Amino acid sequence: MNFDGINIPGKLVPNNYLQLGLSAQRAKQRSFKELLEKVNKKSETEQLETYRNNLFQRKLPLNGWLDEQIEELVHQLASLDSNNFPHKLGLGEREARIVCRLVARRHYNFGHGIGRSGDLLEAQPKAAGSTLLARLTDALILDFIKTVGQLPSCAGCFLVPICTGMTLSLCLQSLRKLRPRARYVLWSRIDQKSCFKAITTAGLEPVIIPCQAVQGESLHTDIESFRKRIEALGAESILCLYTTTSCFAPRNSDNIVEVAKLSKEWQIPHLVNNAYGLQAPDISRQLERAHRVGRIDYFVQSSDKNLLVPVGGAIVASFQENALQDVASSYAGRASGSQALDVFMTLLSLGSSGFQSLIKQRSYNFIYLKEKLQKFAESRGESVIDSRDNSISLAITLGTLENAGQNSDITRLGAMLHMRGVSGARVVRPGQNKTIDGHEFQGFGSHRNDLKVSYLTVAAALGTTIEEIDKFFCVLDKCWQQLSHNKIKI
Repeated sequence: MNFDGINIPGKLVPNNYLQLGLSAQRAKQRSFKELLEKVNKKSETEQLETYRNNLFQRKLPLNGWLDEQIEELVHQLASLDSNNFPHKLGLGEREARIVCRLVARRHYNFGHGIGRSGDLLEAQPKAAGSTLLARLTDALILDFIKTVGQLPSCAGCFLVPICTGMTLSLCLQSLRKLRPRARYVLWSRIDQKSCFKAITTAGLEPVIIPCQAVQGESLHTDIESFRKRIEALGAESILCLYTTTSCFAPRNSDNIVEVAKLSKEWQIPHLVNNAYGLQAPDISRQLERAHRVGRIDYFVQSSDKNLLVPVGGAIVASFQENALQDVASSYAGRASGSQALDVFMTLLSLGSSGFQSLIKQRSYNFIYLKEKLQKFAESRGESVIDSRDNSISLAITLGTLENAGQNSDITRLGAMLHMRGVSGARVVRPGQNKTIDGHEFQGFGSHRNDLKVSYLTVAAALGTTIEEIDKFFCVLDKCWQQLSHNKIKI
């Protein structure tokens, strides 16, 4: 409640006491007003642009808000939805009726979702609050990408309430409308199922471009193979070039700059899976450069990996804002607003300084993890595979354990680590084949057909702490010793 304009008699509370309270309330209201109204300093003509364009000038606060302040704003936004009107008379088939009070509280009484049937960016007549929440969230994400994510050329983005793989598939479906005769997707191999299934789910035919092994085990993009496949298939039959930035070592980030040049040269769309790339400044620099010298149509990132919210959302971004409408209008049905609420509250909670601190710490943690892993490897006759274009994930060879007679049991190292509280570490060994939607992958998990030495991957992702890294090496050392001496206790 805003007490400004209300004449409160001195008999109820002394005026000087009241003014102290009102002053504190006004400071909070100013934060709300800045979030909703703030625009950059521009000419009067530019400031009279449409509401939607002005909305994308909203800025992420420098410092995070208090939880109470965030909740107050969220409650005020929810009160703008028709299901929360005191005089509501809902006679439609969908009136955001929530029968369980626990569920209603969990969602702050938001129940209408976002968008309208067939368009994620369209406003809802019944849900001004939900619409405003979604628009504000997209605006804050854009500011996050431009500033914290170090992608100033990004022209627009929006949050999609489905996982990264399905969002990539949505992008492919939108490109299919623009290129109805094209059916091939040239995909630089990465052994992660959802990346590949995004192609088959869209009803398209994947053309797998194998990675190129450089100096043994490090894997890089084979640009020449991309070019040869384009020439063989014909540009008009290819829907897009599909690359990946963040990935498991020893695969490196794709050379998106050179692929972007091919995309521009042949006038073929370019889709980038940037799943957890926003937390890595070197990846952002490559995206910026690829945009300058070539072509990128969409780049897609996970909301949970980059913004530390529950799984279930992804962000579609582009260097051409008008291209986003094609993706938004490809969505069938109305969408959940839960992901927008999670992201909105998290962005306000941390602010730009909070996220910048986390990203800076992650970069330091990666160096720390790499140095400790190299020392561990050297002391045991192993090596850390040189994946210099991967600044998130690392891989250590497991050759000595295999030579000690544990080849058949080498994957038990992963199980042992997991049972001791270590999650995310992966053991990859030769000969693990897998068939996905009719396509067979040899050496699945290694991003190649001819893996020779097993390895263990670990990552320093956003939110990882130095304490976790130190404890990991204590656990790894004990598990390693047990395997080396054939004393396996899972």
